[in-house]
Amino acid sequence: MPKKKEIKTEELFAEYPNLYQSSSKDDIEAAFAFAEEYKAFLDSSKTEREFAANAIASAEELGYKDISDVKKLKAGDKVYTSVKGKGFAAAVIGKRPVAEGFNILGAHIDSPRLDLKPNPIYEDKETVYFKTHYYGGIKKYQWTTIPLAIHGVIYTKGGKMHEICIGEKDTDPVFYITDLLPHLGTEQMSKKGSDLIPAEDLNVVIGGIPLKDDSVKEPYKAAILKLLNKEYKITEKDFVSAEIEIVPATKARDLGFDRAFIAGYGHDDKVCAFPALRALLAQSKPERTCVTFLTDKEEIGSYANSGAQSVLYENFLMEILAKSLGGEDKFNMLTFRKALAGTKMLSTDVTTAYDPKYGSVFEERNTAFMSHGIKLEKYTGSRGKSGSSEATGDFISQITDILASNSIPWQTGELGKIDAGGGGTISCFMAKYGMDVIDCGVPVWSMHAPVEVISKIDLYYLFLAYKAFIENIK
Repeated sequence: MPKKKEIKTEELFAEYPNLYQSSSKDDIEAAFAFAEEYKAFLDSSKTEREFAANAIASAEELGYKDISDVKKLKAGDKVYTSVKGKGFAAAVIGKRPVAEGFNILGAHIDSPRLDLKPNPIYEDKETVYFKTHYYGGIKKYQWTTIPLAIHGVIYTKGGKMHEICIGEKDTDPVFYITDLLPHLGTEQMSKKGSDLIPAEDLNVVIGGIPLKDDSVKEPYKAAILKLLNKEYKITEKDFVSAEIEIVPATKARDLGFDRAFIAGYGHDDKVCAFPALRALLAQSKPERTCVTFLTDKEEIGSYANSGAQSVLYENFLMEILAKSLGGEDKFNMLTFRKALAGTKMLSTDVTTAYDPKYGSVFEERNTAFMSHGIKLEKYTGSRGKSGSSEATGDFISQITDILASNSIPWQTGELGKIDAGGGGTISCFMAKYGMDVIDCGVPVWSMHAPVEVISKIDLYYLFLAYKAFIENIK
């Protein structure tokens, strides 16, 4: 009987090396090239509306059709749907019956920002401001004294939509939230960080030249309203129908002398959404039907009709099943529920990266490190796993086998120390259908700040991991 080969001692340990040290020159060059594509997409997709619109344009270029225009589906067909203009779902029909389940990549495309209040414009001491309401978890003081841009849409009489994007071109004006000079900031600096800038003081400067009309009560505000009316036909009451977002007026830039990192707005979660989209667009006729969901409202609980809890994403899967069976009259709810139970999904969301400056909130043995690859996060939640979605061991084993067979490095851990905080993703909303779900993304420095940081090598391997997952998981 042949003697079994004894495993080497070093192979018994879990090692997660820095990928800039262990990767080949070709892989690093490929990572840098992929990063250029990502940066360009990120700069043109700062809001969920813009990301969804760009995703649709990319899909249509490759022959994807709106699912509402398709009566029957067969292997190789490519379809998509817009979810209220702020979410996106797309699929490539597989060779195997749709009733066996889907392979899904799910990301969110909203990011922390400032939204306008319903009555946003006011004048105070010869300056005109926008009143804002912050969206998502932010450190409010980080949003002062940086250049800001205005993105979004506003509807006027008759439902006419006007798109607005000001502050991104070099010739555009930018917008700004003032802060107190340090010479007079003694009282302010004695406050705790959460109180340094009250939420009601996140008011954006938008103008300072008056209308030269002595009969007008608020000449500075009137001048801005006239300017907006001339450009967009807007009156003040129209702002109640506005979906205007205030975001940093910065472009994604390489970080460091060696350009190892990318600093930019909205990595959470566009750094996962972009490779999830690219991984799907790379499919032609997969074995199982592959799907990518790009959802809205994750930063505030995935609510509303464009968030991950919306049935519109579920409806998309229903329609795929019905049309793959030959029509809506062939649809059966039990078959659909069984298809969901047979579905495999990566919840593609970011995680925190270990930062030695703030090491006290991390448990070093169970945290992700920058440039050490993608992170598989077995469970989310906080404290005693409150709000957690936890992946099963056999599903994790399937994924790690796929990653190993495709030479894709990975790491694992949690989101900081147990009682230091925590967080959730869209995984719990998908797991309720019985599908296998795990969170898989890249580490981020300064998450939820106006400018976040990711590693180029992590981004590249994330794309390879997503592609390997939807092509091979069964």
